[in-house]
Amino acid sequence: MKHAVMITLAVLMLGACTERSERVYFEGNYYPPKTRAEKDDRRNFTASVRRAARGIDGAQQAALHEATRYCLESFGTSEIEWSGVAEGQGPIYGRSGDTVSVTGRCIIWS
Repeated sequence: MKHAVMITLAVLMLGACTERSERVYFEGNYYPPKTRAEKDDRRNFTASVRRAARGIDGAQQAALHEATRYCLESFGTSEIEWSGVAEGQGPIYGRSGDTVSVTGRCIIWS
């Protein structure tokens, strides 16, 4: 039993190291990302990052990075139509507490 617990702890620690090495830092800080897509149309999404108090500029960059990553991995495109802005303009960043978010739609060209 003692060996099983030690092996489980070692596996968990190794998994945490792998995740940490894949982190992307903005202005020297890590902002944990999260993306939520609409159920009806996964091209519509909201990307958010936590810990915005560490630096708003870095948090905005991290949110933009997360949005681009989502569209690239899900649809193979980095083009995004941002919600609430004219075509060709950048995103509007929302802030709620310690979270910064952007809302958009991945553009798929046929």
